[in-house]
Amino acid sequence: MSTSLKQINKLKKNPRRKEQVNEPKFVERLIKISRVSKVTKGGKKLSFRAIVVLGDENGQVGVGVAKADDVVNAFKKAKTNGKKNLIRIPLTKALSIPHNVIGKFGACNIIMRPSIEGSGVIAGGAVRTVLEVAGVKNVIAKQLGSDNLLNNARAAIDALENLTTKSQVSKKRDIILK
Repeated sequence: MSTSLKQINKLKKNPRRKEQVNEPKFVERLIKISRVSKVTKGGKKLSFRAIVVLGDENGQVGVGVAKADDVVNAFKKAKTNGKKNLIRIPLTKALSIPHNVIGKFGACNIIMRPSIEGSGVIAGGAVRTVLEVAGVKNVIAKQLGSDNLLNNARAAIDALENLTTKSQVSKKRDIILK
């Protein structure tokens, strides 16, 4: 009886047996790294700010921002910040957005429209990066207002948050009619 317990314990402690963790694979895209200096009593203190977009190219996307004393740590911190801010978006069969939408953040306005299959992502700057990482393949987007990369990325996230599907709209209508 004691030998069978030993064998069971060996099975549990086998280092070659790996526990499979079902973590989704995220694609990380760096939008911008900027060098930031803070003037203090002792002189200038340099640090780096990273803006990162990450998503699974299947309807999940998030934007992260972080500062650190070196580039690598700023990138890592921005990645973890982006994972905290993930949103899920609805995609059509043509890998486009379901309807026209407008996103606003600060002075930035983003207009997004669905387009036919094969047209690709027609967008510029940070908006293009956000849409590609989210998994949107066919869309037309226009940035209006500010050229700030972070605000444009957040305006794109705001626009994607405002997307709804037909089933969500019908559920809302059913609730209102009752």
